[in-house]
Formats: sequence, structure tokens, C-alpha cells
Amino acid sequence: MIQKISASISVELIYDHRQHTVTPRRLFWNGRLFRTTQLGLHHTQHQGQTLLHFFSVVSQGLFFKLKLDTDTLHWTLEEISDGLAN
Repeated sequence: MIQKISASISVELIYDHRQHTVTPRRLFWNGRLFRTTQLGLHHTQHQGQTLLHFFSVVSQGLFFKLKLDTDTLHWTLEEISDGLAN
């Protein structure tokens, strides 16, 4: 089931200069630390002049949709899902 969250989170990421990729490695939300085990989709979107990066990651059997605002460098947890249908 997908749950809309829209909460501020802390994210640790890795930038690989050889492949020019950014990968969220860990996120801290709701008093818990989640280590990402898989990176899904990554896409960008403009909201006015602001470039937003969206990442889908998997951790502990949960799916997370993360948003990075490149103007403020703030991360937001947009959605969380357990992968089950409603």
C-alpha cells in the first residue's frame, strides 16, 4: 500500500565521479535509520526555476520515493510503500 508522507528527512549519498551518478545510501526518518539495498528510478523535474531530483529506493522490504530540492538541498520523503496492493 502506498502512503503519501511529505516529511523532511536526512539522506547520506554517494557520488561516483567516474560514472557521474548519485546514489542515496542511507536515510533517517521517524527516528529510524534505513540502509538502501536497491536504487530504482531516478528522474528530474522542474518546478519553476527549481530542479527537483526524485529517487526510488528499497530498504528493509519497503519502497521509498525521495525528493531532493536543488535550490535548498533539502530532502523530502514523498511516499513509502510496502509493495502490497490496497
